[in-house]
Amino acid sequence: MKNKKFNITGNRGFTLIEALVGFLILSIGMLGVASLQAISLKAGKTSVYGSVAMMKVEELFESMRVNPSPAALAEYAASGSGTGADNNCSGTVVCTATALAQDDIYWWKKNLSAGLPATTTSITYVAPNAATPTKMAQVTISVSWDERDKTAGGSVSRTYTTTANICTGVPC
Repeated sequence: MKNKKFNITGNRGFTLIEALVGFLILSIGMLGVASLQAISLKAGKTSVYGSVAMMKVEELFESMRVNPSPAALAEYAASGSGTGADNNCSGTVVCTATALAQDDIYWWKKNLSAGLPATTTSITYVAPNAATPTKMAQVTISVSWDERDKTAGGSVSRTYTTTANICTGVPC
């Protein structure tokens, strides 16, 4: 028997084409992964902003619970849309309830603007009703911020609003 030689001249470059097609498929897959990474980063940033808003609102509610007089709660609401005032109510400095409320709002707003872009806030205070025996005041805090909207360009506004009841006297 004679050895037959295979004719490989017609298959030249076939392996190179297979490699190029493989690289094309791989590069399309990598572009998809990069797109998913960008989308997940944006979703992560939105989640972080929501968490910051929630924590800062709860922080202010705790400040209100420490300083629960009706005059102070009214001052929190009045200063909530403004900037508050740095009354240096720390350490051994003794402040009135309203001065402490202004100071709390001032530092809360500074911390809030450091954690959220383009924030606006509003605080609503509903005093306890004299007809009911309860001394619970209702306070609503709303924080709005703008974040970049990648799909439509520009920005989109987000808002976090929550309400809490705060005891203004003993017994509630």
